[in-house]
Amino acid sequence: MGETPCRVRRPCDDVRVPAEPTAVQLVLGDEELLAARAVSDAVAAARAADPDVEVRQYSAGDLVPGELAEMLSPSLFGGRRVLIVRDGQDAKKELAAAFVGYANEPDPEVTLIVTHNGGGKGKALADGLRDAGAAVVPAAKISRHRERVDFVRSEIRRLGGKCGEDAAEALIAAVGNDLRELVAACSQLVADTDGRISTDTVARYYRGRAEVSGFTVADAAMVGDVPGALEALRWAMHVGVDPVPIADALADGVRTVARVAAAGRGSAYQLAGQLGMPPWKVERAQRQARGWTPAALVDAMQVAADCNAAVKGGADDRGYALERAIMAVVAARGGGGTR
Repeated sequence: MGETPCRVRRPCDDVRVPAEPTAVQLVLGDEELLAARAVSDAVAAARAADPDVEVRQYSAGDLVPGELAEMLSPSLFGGRRVLIVRDGQDAKKELAAAFVGYANEPDPEVTLIVTHNGGGKGKALADGLRDAGAAVVPAAKISRHRERVDFVRSEIRRLGGKCGEDAAEALIAAVGNDLRELVAACSQLVADTDGRISTDTVARYYRGRAEVSGFTVADAAMVGDVPGALEALRWAMHVGVDPVPIADALADGVRTVARVAAAGRGSAYQLAGQLGMPPWKVERAQRQARGWTPAALVDAMQVAADCNAAVKGGADDRGYALERAIMAVVAARGGGGTR
């Protein structure tokens, strides 16, 4: 079986329990949530094939080659087995070689799952299992924003729902970057709705969070929606959101539209790389830019700067300062600018 091609899944691919378990799996990466999920999925696949499957867990650092031979030997009672070996990077050289040798001719009644943190330690084991045809499930930490957006969208698809990039961005802004919290939030949203997650859905659930409320205010102001912007602002203030993030969001909204408008024509994906923004944000700014002139954007940027100074400088009524800024931004848009 040495010529079996390596099967690799991306960490954000939709994960479904396969019809048949894979004989040898290498879970590669140091993100605990993804690694635990990969192991759970493999065990579920084995149990789907045989509800009475026997599951055993080991620590690679505690095993020796002789024990490996014993754990892989046929069971006296027959039946399928799942052997989970954690922290493969800690396996001694002889043990690693034994694992690789087994992976070339695995027992069809055994599912062997080896986790490895993906670092340089024990790399020979990871490379050997990959070359032997093990199914590789990446579980590296998600550090890039783009990957985190993809993860949220994939998680909602996994749960049977649907989510666009803008909604995923809003959810990350509301919940934060922790994957476990994002998973819990995705589960709640899909369970409590029809599964079609939009920015409005996220706003309804997390309107009290500063990031969502602030950008909701800014988005409405940038398209000239005075009632929508003031309603969002008053709700945010009512639930205790600090005015500072709202002022920051308004300034960011104006700057983003100005940058995208100045970049000229082009697709969102073309401009995303040039501007260092995600495509969804460029596309939204392109829509918001309609109706704005360069002079009007200059005026709006000054309004946003004045608002920031008032809010962060301790104005007597920071809510009123934000309301005035919203009205002034919308007026700049409608008037075409005075400079």
